[in-house]
Amino acid sequence: MSTTLDPSVDQRFSSRWGLLVSVLGSAVGTGNIWRFPRIVAQNGGDEGAGAFLIAWICFLFLWSIPLIIAEYAVGRKNRMGVIGTFVKIAGEKFAWMGAFVAFVSTAITFFYSIIVGWCIFYFIEMLTSPLPMTTEAAMAVWDNYQSGGWPLFFHALVMGLGTLAIWRGITSIERVNKVLVPTLLVIVIICVIRAVTLPGAVAGIVYMFTPQWDQLAQPKVWLAALTQNAWDTGAGWGLFLTYAAYMKREYGVVKNAFLTGVGNNIVSLLAALMVFGTVFSVLRTEMAMTEPQVLEIMRTSGPASTGLTFIWMPQLFARMFLGHPLSVLFFLALAFAGFSSLIAQLELPTRVLVDGGLRRSRAIGIVIGISYLLGIPSAINLNLLSNQDFVWGVALMISGAFVAFALFRYGITRLREEELLVDESDLKLGRWWDLVLKYFVPSAAITLLVWWLSLSVTVYAPEEWYNPFEPFSVMTCLVQWTVVLSIFVLLNRWMATRMLRPMVVAQTE
Repeated sequence: MSTTLDPSVDQRFSSRWGLLVSVLGSAVGTGNIWRFPRIVAQNGGDEGAGAFLIAWICFLFLWSIPLIIAEYAVGRKNRMGVIGTFVKIAGEKFAWMGAFVAFVSTAITFFYSIIVGWCIFYFIEMLTSPLPMTTEAAMAVWDNYQSGGWPLFFHALVMGLGTLAIWRGITSIERVNKVLVPTLLVIVIICVIRAVTLPGAVAGIVYMFTPQWDQLAQPKVWLAALTQNAWDTGAGWGLFLTYAAYMKREYGVVKNAFLTGVGNNIVSLLAALMVFGTVFSVLRTEMAMTEPQVLEIMRTSGPASTGLTFIWMPQLFARMFLGHPLSVLFFLALAFAGFSSLIAQLELPTRVLVDGGLRRSRAIGIVIGISYLLGIPSAINLNLLSNQDFVWGVALMISGAFVAFALFRYGITRLREEELLVDESDLKLGRWWDLVLKYFVPSAAITLLVWWLSLSVTVYAPEEWYNPFEPFSVMTCLVQWTVVLSIFVLLNRWMATRMLRPMVVAQTE
């Protein structure tokens, strides 16, 4: 007798390739192409940014890959979404923790859909209009989009496409990603080849990889590298856990986790090569700017952190040979990257609702409807979008700590021995993984949380840190987290019962 209520939960990825492109699609998002080059520039020294890259690679193996392995392992073992998995490995008292992890990823979806809409709009704009040659012209394109009803239209379009992508469960998700992800990688490689062959591009590449060794003594560089890994790979979000519920046992957990984490970071490096090569070439060669001036442009966020990608990149493409077709490919890649991640973010809450007893069609309707409605404020107000990005981006550190806690409750060594060491064809995972999850991940999560909140007090909102209506204050985080956590704690017993009900029904029958 089946232990599930909806046939979609019994689906499995049809091939290892289908699994890999889907999980890589969930990991590779706009953060790889849009955020990563800017973060590298912001954390570079006078001589180069190589020290940040060293720290970033270290945390790939100390944070991202260990958490990805953990998510794969518990997702494949329990065959449930985030809340159901927490109930089964941490106990019924901790359903609220799983609910918080699921909500954080879903809350990010509310505004992430808006950003994917920007990417689609700019793809169409680059395809149909002349490229802007000045900052004023580039800002006019951005302002015209934001001042009309376009954000709401593209938000609806993205949600509609997302509905189609997840409608048939992992079957349709796999098919969509088999098109999106390989196409994305081909486009990125084409853009990188063009960027690195531009006159003067070598200067940007040399700067990017040159380490300024004294930077490794700065805690800020290490914390920024850890933060970027936490946001970049999606480790600890619950996305890999959700996809792993559809993973066949013969697909090795450890191998796939390493391929996912390393593959994601390779895409980030390729995106940085593309952006650094293009920016240094055009601004230094064509516009005769100095290196500090170039780096200042790369480090400047602009409205809702859009400056480099949506304001400057179109201008730079306008000054390049074959720049127009490359601009089209660039924003198409950005749209594909964003959409492949969004698919996983929509599947996560859908699977939670299906685990709770809803039919898939109804669960999708609820997820899409709520995501659209709660995304409207961010679509029409960039300050609110920035606030939600800050609040739930920082909350990912809590999510990572909660995942580590659930594993601690179950037994990290027990999980490794029962679920990972029994796979004969997989890589053998050593005790280092146990130690990292027991000690480093919780400590790093607490350190990052304290660091970001301290930045809020000292840098982002020093005068109004206590004001919950200030977009980047400590209090806006604490109030929103407290409200959400309080609701889930009150609903804990009900959620745990809903997650366990299908198993009880099946066992009774």
